[in-house]
Amino acid sequence: MEEGSEFRQWDELIPDALGLIFKKLSLEDILTVIPRVCKAWGKAAQGPYCWQEIDLDEWSVDCEPDKLDLMLRLLITRSAGSLRKLQVSCVNDDESFAFIAENAGSLQNLIMRRCGISDSIVEQLAGKFSRIVSLDLSYCCQISTRALEAFGKNCKMLSSLSWNMHPLGSAFKLSHVDEAHAIAKTMPKLKELELAYLRINTECVLDILSGCPDLEFLDLRGCWDVHLDKKALEKRHPQLEVLGPQVVMGAFERRAYFDEYYSDSDFSDYDYMDYSDDESFDGMWDDEDIELRIYEGPDNMYEFGWPPSP
Repeated sequence: MEEGSEFRQWDELIPDALGLIFKKLSLEDILTVIPRVCKAWGKAAQGPYCWQEIDLDEWSVDCEPDKLDLMLRLLITRSAGSLRKLQVSCVNDDESFAFIAENAGSLQNLIMRRCGISDSIVEQLAGKFSRIVSLDLSYCCQISTRALEAFGKNCKMLSSLSWNMHPLGSAFKLSHVDEAHAIAKTMPKLKELELAYLRINTECVLDILSGCPDLEFLDLRGCWDVHLDKKALEKRHPQLEVLGPQVVMGAFERRAYFDEYYSDSDFSDYDYMDYSDDESFDGMWDDEDIELRIYEGPDNMYEFGWPPSP
């Protein structure tokens, strides 16, 4: 290549540089388009540099369990032990959770919302997640005291925990008092804690504040049995920001919140807002020619519900 030329050999970039670039792309592009560009890019897409962070959250919500398990195994295997962050929803198979635990020893940030994993599998494998710093188990209704204790005892560096519930989902739970005490007892280094819509009381919160002295943020929205003296709380914990327990939502926020948990529920848009007089929605979806097509990759991505190339 001549000196001063603007021509760049993009296929000759080192794999970790390509990995940093490819992380800006969508999951579909990395798996189905990039491998077809050239051999060097295809090799980089199959290597660990692209898979130190894996975000399957949006894709996994409506995915069939066997396809989700297959995708997790494919991408975690590609990460070759370098996985730092995993975001996925609706993992309802203990075997899938076991595969994550056995093959993601470097994991620091684990986001597993709306999952049906059991207390027993967490107790067996929590020791595999010793490097976890941030953990999100929101809407995991099967998780209870035993699993939280297992995570707390084994994840000594845990500084952020999210275990929010849906208001309708927690309505059938008599109490989360034991779970709150488990958090207070086993997670002393927490700095951020989200417990929205849990069935806890003021005593639970005071117990958590005593057991987690480094807390800087506490989300208590929808915890209706909690009654705090905000002025006294500010004096004793000046570094602490508390959100809730009162909840204030606009129509759009309320609709989005319900959709996040109940994508196939009986609630319709008209339960929360009326579009009948809003002309801005007229003709919004009249263009029937809108179509999404992506390329089929070497790993037969059609298995995962994506259409083949035209």
